[in-house]
Amino acid sequence: MHASTVNPFYAARFQRPASSISAEPGKPVYAKLPQAPINTSPVPHLTSLYHFSRAGEYGDRSYPGNCGGNLIKDLLRYFQPGGLVCDPMAGSGTFRDVCEELRIPCMSWDIHDGFDACDPQAFDANEAFDFIWAHPAYWRQKLYADDARDLSRAATLEIFLRRYGQFIRNCGRALKPGGKLAILMGDYCDREEGFVPLTFHTKRLAFQCGLVQHCTDIIRFSHGASSSRKVYRSSFIPGLHDVCMIFDRSK
Repeated sequence: MHASTVNPFYAARFQRPASSISAEPGKPVYAKLPQAPINTSPVPHLTSLYHFSRAGEYGDRSYPGNCGGNLIKDLLRYFQPGGLVCDPMAGSGTFRDVCEELRIPCMSWDIHDGFDACDPQAFDANEAFDFIWAHPAYWRQKLYADDARDLSRAATLEIFLRRYGQFIRNCGRALKPGGKLAILMGDYCDREEGFVPLTFHTKRLAFQCGLVQHCTDIIRFSHGASSSRKVYRSSFIPGLHDVCMIFDRSK
């Protein structure tokens, strides 16, 4: 098969015997991703399955929740925002670093700087964005900041979802007509609540505030997650991905 017709994002480009599917525990299992159709996308390797084992030189990988900047970079190259973009939960500045490299004007804030993106008055009514990136903290899976307003410190899931919904409404109002909101979120199992389907809640809350889904979900393989280096005493099906959802403010 000619190289130009193959999706360049393989989990590995090496020939592996079929027996590798039953690899020993702790050893990587290699899978070939489906071939992507040829189209006029400015970023041909950006598909619904996103594999990039190298995080890239963006942000600080030691920062809680850092997700690497390659997906952000590919989304910006794909959507090509013509105006101001924003990251209201900036963390170590991964989004900002990518924007500086691409020379895209960017605004970013974080709870560590005292900015509460879940406050109904958080965004300036005079500012509007072509693109907003968000990688919110998960509810109490990993405590993110000492600030009591931090999403990860919400006392209950109900309070988390209420504030998370307000955050999504804030972003929706801050978008220009036709602007895009990209949210990276994942599901997980809480010790008391059980399975917490945050991707479902993200879509539910986005649709409630009038946003529409722009395109397919992007399933991002979770390379470098801290959970992958742990040994558990219980039996469960590990989650090895999170989901990037792209929403559009109706024109």
